[in-house]
Amino acid sequence: MCAIHQPNFLPRLTTLAKLFAADHWIVLDDVQFSRRDYQHRARLAHLDDPAGQQWLTIPTHLPSGRPTLIRDAVIDDPDLARRRTAGMLRQRYGASPHWPALAEALDPVLDAFGTGRAATVAETSTRVLLGLLGWKGQILSSSRLPARPGRSARLADLAAATGARAYLCGTGGMAYLDRSPFADQNIAVAPFRPPTTGIWSSGRRLSALWACAALGPQDMATRLPAPAADQPTLRTAS
Repeated sequence: MCAIHQPNFLPRLTTLAKLFAADHWIVLDDVQFSRRDYQHRARLAHLDDPAGQQWLTIPTHLPSGRPTLIRDAVIDDPDLARRRTAGMLRQRYGASPHWPALAEALDPVLDAFGTGRAATVAETSTRVLLGLLGWKGQILSSSRLPARPGRSARLADLAAATGARAYLCGTGGMAYLDRSPFADQNIAVAPFRPPTTGIWSSGRRLSALWACAALGPQDMATRLPAPAADQPTLRTAS
């Protein structure tokens, strides 16, 4: 099972859950950066009140203007962005009993600001959260894999490069995806439909870090859809 997604900064719960359910995550790092997406920002919630929300944004410069690729976006004043991120995370979640372990786990994310690359910070934050949940999958970068042009054909080629027999697709992707390039390579398309109640009611908006701080990574992991290796129906579909 393969999932393909842009690097997101402290990704939303639904995004993290989709990656957790896959065996491979291909980091889509060579498409155009979008300021309207979650590639350099995350919506944080108050620990005890998920309705109290605030954006945490990494100020980002695009060297080539709008055509700048995700991997080429650079951070404006990385030291200041690092300090602001550390302060906001501590302010929001420092009262959690799980904060000491979370703060230690997040150290590599703060260190990644030193690279000056927004995509590196975003990818690192996702790696950290997946690691906290016990994910055992493999991460690859789209920029290092061969693929044809064309949105659906390219996704199919990227999935095939991992040896995957199924592509895990979010609800947004299902609206435009052409399944024929996948069928040509004997790759099934599996829609990912997360729950919509409880912690999932705001899962399409809030960073998954809120659930980690409120519940703890172990409890949170039990509420996620099982990884592909543990889902007989998905194995059959592939």
